[in-house]
Amino acid sequence: MKVLILAGGLGTRLSEETDLIPKPLVKIGEKPILWHIMHIYKQYGFKEFVILLGYKGHMIKEYFANNNENNWDITFLDTGQKTDTGGRIKRAAQHIDNQTFMLTYGDGLADINLIQLLSFHQKHGGLATMTSVQLASRFGILEIGDEERVIQFKEKPKENEAWINGGFFVCEPSMLNYIDNDETIFEKNPLATLANDGELFTYRHRGFWKCMDTLRDKRELDELAKSDSPPWIYKN
Repeated sequence: MKVLILAGGLGTRLSEETDLIPKPLVKIGEKPILWHIMHIYKQYGFKEFVILLGYKGHMIKEYFANNNENNWDITFLDTGQKTDTGGRIKRAAQHIDNQTFMLTYGDGLADINLIQLLSFHQKHGGLATMTSVQLASRFGILEIGDEERVIQFKEKPKENEAWINGGFFVCEPSMLNYIDNDETIFEKNPLATLANDGELFTYRHRGFWKCMDTLRDKRELDELAKSDSPPWIYKN
């Protein structure tokens, strides 16, 4: 089964790093975050990757030309620097062999069980499964009563937060029909229309998940990578 990875964005919120290199090559510990993402899939037996390139894509090609110790089967697809997420995915149509495929972003790590995710997708029969996650607030939450009295204070609550798109999709090839062209933002009209048509399901992941969106996120992931047991590493 092919795994598509979106790796072409500008990464402007992490410009301290991405002015020089593409975001997927930003190192977490000693390896680029893209390597860690691919390793998550490898742990569950998925080794065929289609890397959807854009901004500084040649640097990603060069990295794996010199660092493919895992013998991954990698197809590098230049999808254009200005192409949006939906357009990048649509351009990969010829590489998925009209088969079910996996899809994720090049900046998020999780301890997700990909076999359980795939099983969930196969059982519901829809065109797409999106992994959803909950984010704890970085700030305490106040419950305020009469006379502005604080009734309850919760530090970084998680249980009441909304579920959000966490990547790690499983899709049927006909899902690509919901994407119009290079300008299509996958997270807008395609996902909304799939939901309206009853074809989008979500796999709720309650374990570790973190997106490297800012320099603060990068530093937090760095510290986790240096630990004896990074949370996104599968434990037998």
